[in-house]
Amino acid sequence: MKRKVCVVVTARPSYSRIKTALLALRDHKDVELQLVIAASAVLDRYGSVVKVIQSDGLDISARVYMVLEGESLLTSAKTTGLGLMELATVFDNLKPDVVVTIADRYETIATAIAASYMNIPLVHVQGGEITGSIDEKVRHAITKLADYHFVASHKAAERVIRMGEEKSSVFVTGCPSIDLAAQILENPKMDFDPFERYGGVGATFKPDDDYLVVMQHPVTTEAGEARRQITETIHAIQQVNMPTFWFWPNVDAGSENLAKGIRAYRELHRADNIHFFKNMHPEDFLRLLYNSRQIIGNSSVAIRECAFLGVPAVNIGSRQSGRDRGLNVIDVDYDREQIASAIQQHLHDPRPGSDSLYGDGRAGDQIAELLATLPLKYQKRLTY
Repeated sequence: MKRKVCVVVTARPSYSRIKTALLALRDHKDVELQLVIAASAVLDRYGSVVKVIQSDGLDISARVYMVLEGESLLTSAKTTGLGLMELATVFDNLKPDVVVTIADRYETIATAIAASYMNIPLVHVQGGEITGSIDEKVRHAITKLADYHFVASHKAAERVIRMGEEKSSVFVTGCPSIDLAAQILENPKMDFDPFERYGGVGATFKPDDDYLVVMQHPVTTEAGEARRQITETIHAIQQVNMPTFWFWPNVDAGSENLAKGIRAYRELHRADNIHFFKNMHPEDFLRLLYNSRQIIGNSSVAIRECAFLGVPAVNIGSRQSGRDRGLNVIDVDYDREQIASAIQQHLHDPRPGSDSLYGDGRAGDQIAELLATLPLKYQKRLTY
């Protein structure tokens, strides 16, 4: 009998964080892959990944609509509760042998709770890291619910073990998103036109020009500040006045205020150097990043994939506070002058080299083999 491995993807970045493992699981002779797409990952408003997943030749076993409108602290809590109920039903129908949850978004804890209460062994990918926002609480809570831990670095493994997890349940696999980055380094040339392939709105320019990439999300613990924070970034980008690919924020609390800040600026000013996108195929996005001058914002891609790709990054605010970072990152506050100054510094400094802090490009195969062969358990005790 093939082992039924259920992987739950809840947001557009989560897919790139697990894609190579999914492909390896699909092709593993001893595994039946059950892929569940949930939360903002099924919503076009936040860059649905359904078409991307299908174009990669992966079958979707279930879709879970669980996001309540509002992008507030209240709707985040209710979305998590709704997700818990819906995912429990999905697991009851699919009857997986093991469930995999990814990273630290607030929806992922619904996956962890549902699997735990249903006596289904739980694997957590990317535990043991340190950041700001609600993600910190969610990540470590999932660690305590999970039976196995596939972490991206040795430092992360040490933290998970210090939280009382058995050493035998912790595996340093690296991050599957680094697998994709390693593939891009083999062929980094921009072989597509972003405007033709993905549409979007705003100014157009030659994709082979010097350009910036911006990806800034709301910080859940600072949701009321989202509009002010994004306004500072927009002014900095306008001040630098370089062509810019800007990606729409995720579904976290404060997202609506952040989006209002972008729309208000576009109505009052000519944003003639910015083009806005919802989502891209992971490999296209990484090629776009590699060929850019730098990325600005507060996304973990600037800390993780861009360290491996050697892409300079300006990290703004507290969202990635504490996350292990390479030499590609300059940290600044939500201040237009600080942001613009850091951008200019990167433009004048040599481009950093590749840093394998989060993996060496072989995570997907390791994760698939572990999921196919690990002796499964769903009971644990605190070790100390």
